[in-house]
Amino acid sequence: MTNKVLMQGNLVIGEAAIRSGCRFYAGYPITPQNEITEYMAENTARVEGGVFIQSESEIAAINMIAGASATGARVMTSSSGPGISLKQEGISSMAACELPGVIVNIMRGGPGLGNILPAQGDYFQATRGGGHGDYRTIVLAPGCAQELADLTMDAFDLADKYRTPVILLADGMMGQMMEPVVFRKPKPREYRTEFSITGAGEGKSKFIKGLILPAGDMEAHNWKLFRKYEEITRKETRAVCEINPDDQAVIVAYGTASRIAKGAIKRLKDQGISVGLFRPTTLWPFPAAELLRVVRGGTKKVLVFEMSTGQMLEDVRLAVQGVAEIDFYGRPGGTVPPPVELANVIARRLTDKKRVFNHFE
Repeated sequence: MTNKVLMQGNLVIGEAAIRSGCRFYAGYPITPQNEITEYMAENTARVEGGVFIQSESEIAAINMIAGASATGARVMTSSSGPGISLKQEGISSMAACELPGVIVNIMRGGPGLGNILPAQGDYFQATRGGGHGDYRTIVLAPGCAQELADLTMDAFDLADKYRTPVILLADGMMGQMMEPVVFRKPKPREYRTEFSITGAGEGKSKFIKGLILPAGDMEAHNWKLFRKYEEITRKETRAVCEINPDDQAVIVAYGTASRIAKGAIKRLKDQGISVGLFRPTTLWPFPAAELLRVVRGGTKKVLVFEMSTGQMLEDVRLAVQGVAEIDFYGRPGGTVPPPVELANVIARRLTDKKRVFNHFE
């Protein structure tokens, strides 16, 4: 019989990382993700070879995990929006050097220092690279504590498979909530040691570098990375579709916003209004083809709901290609609306015949 354990979201991430073979963690305190750092401090040492470092800064943390990754270790760091901003140069460097690693962002309100409340304003930062140069990071968006466990494990596997940084993007509410979780058995690690400095063989030097001065060589490296990102886009897009043929509209939402959307959909059903849910679990690569198939299947109205001023909205517009009407409702800055609020907004917009569907509230 599989045992369930009731755990806080941030602790789920830490436990899943350790079970996945994470043997090096470096981080710096920032709310609302501090429980991850605390858990790793207490539990990393319970496994052979496990190392925990509370670094002197977020910049130090990202460069520490880059160095550990270069030796072939599975590595992770975590932070929230302002700290992730400080890590961006290091993430760009890891992408350039093709170093696998997991970066957890438990989002808070922003911009600037903002507040410690849950928000989704870091979508652009995560999905557009965030740092300098032509690169991408895989971005996974869990929607419950069970997915915090599963996608943390997937993040390590994807990082190794494509030799790239992977971002786990959640928010303060998901990090603090408690739900029952089953930790699955992790997959055996598949990673070719010749990609690490310790896999070069005795007496041989191995260099891992992102500084490529000749323009032609740098261009060739950029195209190599580009082909890898194309492969990731073909193979790794993920989404959960909860859609019926009679739906009057489809909500597109991720993370905590998708949980609110589910509550709103239930309330709308009680009013005789049928609405579906499209929930991306990869924000990059965004499941554009999957969403386009949904709207081409008959959906004429799409409502994007985010705890931001509308960032995923841009990817939805690109995906839908004008096939369906797109509307948006957002609550930025740490406001978490109840499901009834979203249900009322959708009901008004669907029943008001004079209202153009793609206007903001």
